[in-house]
Amino acid sequence: MPWWGIIIIIVVVIALIAWVIGLYNRLVRLRVEVQQGWANIDVQLRRRYDLIPNLVETVKGYAEHERGVFQRVTEARTAAMDAKGPAASGEANNMLARALGGLFAVAENYPDLKASTNFLQLQTELANVEEMLAAARRYYNATVGQYNATQHTVPSNIVARFGDFSDAEFFEEEDEVVRSAPQVSFDS
Repeated sequence: MPWWGIIIIIVVVIALIAWVIGLYNRLVRLRVEVQQGWANIDVQLRRRYDLIPNLVETVKGYAEHERGVFQRVTEARTAAMDAKGPAASGEANNMLARALGGLFAVAENYPDLKASTNFLQLQTELANVEEMLAAARRYYNATVGQYNATQHTVPSNIVARFGDFSDAEFFEEEDEVVRSAPQVSFDS
């Protein structure tokens, strides 16, 4: 074999190795983006969880006899905080959204509460958190989709099979009512 043939083979092998390394690095970058996206969701969920006790206490001052509603919100908040991973967290947050819906329904019966500055401020903060959470969820799910698709397309799937890559879970919510932010309008 002539010397230029050996050089061509070496160049092809080096190009192939560089290409495989590039695919591997792309998968690693996407996995990190998925982890970063989940961290952003987690931050917004923590903000939501921190607001809930204040909201419950504010409503309690006006509607002390509604203990069942307060207990459901507290239990749902605890379950959501303890949930691990996107699927379990999505399910627990569905339960929390329904419990918060019940809390806001109770608040509808108390005009003084609806006019309370503290309650209105908490409503606004919760609505803002829900908007930021929805944005974080969209980013995370888009990143998960890109990461999972990259792992299953040729030729990345070959590299993914030999690397430590597995599908990421989407952060999904159960139904259209739960998917929307809790309604916080108290127009009389």
